[in-house]
Amino acid sequence: MMVSAKKIPMTKKGEKILKKELNKLKTVNRNKIINDIAEARKHGDLKENAEYHAAIEQQGFLERRIKELENKIANSQVIDITKIYPNGKIIFGVTVTLINLIYNKKIKYKIVGEDEANIKKKKISITSPIARALIGKKKGDIVNVNTPGGNVKYEINLIEHL
Repeated sequence: MMVSAKKIPMTKKGEKILKKELNKLKTVNRNKIINDIAEARKHGDLKENAEYHAAIEQQGFLERRIKELENKIANSQVIDITKIYPNGKIIFGVTVTLINLIYNKKIKYKIVGEDEANIKKKKISITSPIARALIGKKKGDIVNVNTPGGNVKYEINLIEHL
């Protein structure tokens, strides 16, 4: 019996970024490493050829990353938030504005897949504690999020389907 892989949620933009990286790895990077290996072979004895061994090691890293990206794309569940009717609840892909009730400061996050998360760009992973606490909630709800610095209370101020 085959066990199906868990679907990996990602936005359309996230899928596009992974496909672009995969294409570059398969075309540009793979060809460069093949050329590096061929060049290193010309230098003679392979047992003591550091360039050859480094190129072979790089090839291993590259092929593992290609396989990882291919698996992620094959098992992805691409969610286009603009195609989902807004029902007022926080779901994957929405942009949410929160008010930190301790500091009375607004913060805005987009809930994305793990590979897309980038806190500097205000994109949080669906698996992060804050996103897990927000899923299913609606505007006006108060959410407690357990962070390394302690419990933080947020009020949901705005939910956008962007």
